[in-house]
Amino acid sequence: MHDLLSIETADRLIGEALAPFGSETVSLLHSAGRILRQEIRAERALPPYDRVILDGIAIRWQDTRGAQAQGQRTRKQEIPDSFVLAATQPAGRPPLDLRTIVTSENAPLPAAIAVMTGSVLPHGTDTVIPREDYDLTEGTHGTIIRLEDGVHPRKGQHIHSEGSDCAAGTVLLNAGIRLSPPDLAILAANGVAEPRVAIIPSIAIISTGDELVAPDEPVQAWQIRRSNEYAISASLSRKGFTLQSLSLVPDNLAAVTDHFREVLETHDVLVISGGVSMGQFDFVPKALAALNVRNVFHKVAQRPGKPFWFGVSDKGQPVFALPGNPVSALACCSRHVVPALLRAQDHALSTRRVVLSEALAPLSGMTRLVPVQLQSDGTGSMRATPHPMPTSGDFNRLGMTDGIVSLPPGDRPLQAGDIVTFHEW
Repeated sequence: MHDLLSIETADRLIGEALAPFGSETVSLLHSAGRILRQEIRAERALPPYDRVILDGIAIRWQDTRGAQAQGQRTRKQEIPDSFVLAATQPAGRPPLDLRTIVTSENAPLPAAIAVMTGSVLPHGTDTVIPREDYDLTEGTHGTIIRLEDGVHPRKGQHIHSEGSDCAAGTVLLNAGIRLSPPDLAILAANGVAEPRVAIIPSIAIISTGDELVAPDEPVQAWQIRRSNEYAISASLSRKGFTLQSLSLVPDNLAAVTDHFREVLETHDVLVISGGVSMGQFDFVPKALAALNVRNVFHKVAQRPGKPFWFGVSDKGQPVFALPGNPVSALACCSRHVVPALLRAQDHALSTRRVVLSEALAPLSGMTRLVPVQLQSDGTGSMRATPHPMPTSGDFNRLGMTDGIVSLPPGDRPLQAGDIVTFHEW
């Protein structure tokens, strides 16, 4: 194993060789799921005005509060039972001012303004009383508002104060996040109509092998159907890498070289499965060398996936050449390809840790990648049930799994309850 790279060294070399992808601006309607490449700050204080939280009336507490008697206040001393409706404050309109609204000089009641959910709080008011807490009747001086029995308003209630969420200039979103539905609402609310996001690279997914036939073609007893490219495509798509082409090339050096030359002219990234080991018809390394694709490394101390090859073209395009065995190919894609491409988008990756549900033996000198099924343990942790595959070609039972866990090299078995790193398919 002395000639094999550790998995950590492979990660480092990929990171050093892979240049960051560029960025572009897109409309809000097309930004969901994209990787944000700018910091978003509050356009202004939020909320930008004293905002009414619910439908009701706005009053001025100081004008309606009664005198205190011997330090004791009754309900009627705190606030009167009735008001006269002076005006209506709709949402989306400039604030009215209670102090400038003139009611009948003979009106024996204080004035109130009807307010709507989301409207600005009228000037000269400081308290909102919900609509369900009062009745309306018509009187000599106009519409009279009478509070229901048992209603005890508090000064300042039901008002979302200006700037109580954040001040202008507060950082709301950091660069590197994947934009979620709430994030889009934040962008829209702060005037970001065209956010800057990471470019989605175009990816050529290439299978090699004379034994492969398409899913919809007749298959002979000595052939197998193409499956790797569809699994790799799905793994990439679910992380936002949706600009893809899928192709098959036969086990012929000239054909492999010509095809790689073509896709290097039209794609940003190559992901190849098959043809990368030491067999007589494994032409991928030779074809890439002929096209001046620099070999960064070949073979990693991991199982499955030891023959993993990585290189960079003279134009800086990353080339990931994965083993042809299905479990190996998908494990390498999840463990290496997807994280590397996300880092190149400046995505803020976080390590996901899970709890083993049963003991697992590591490998001496190699990182072991084991398919697992995740289940919540009811306490907020995810438990990983191992489903080791007998061989790297035995992929038909992978459908019950969610990804792989990575077991560091060693001689001590990991026990149920140990924490390990998880990579989603």
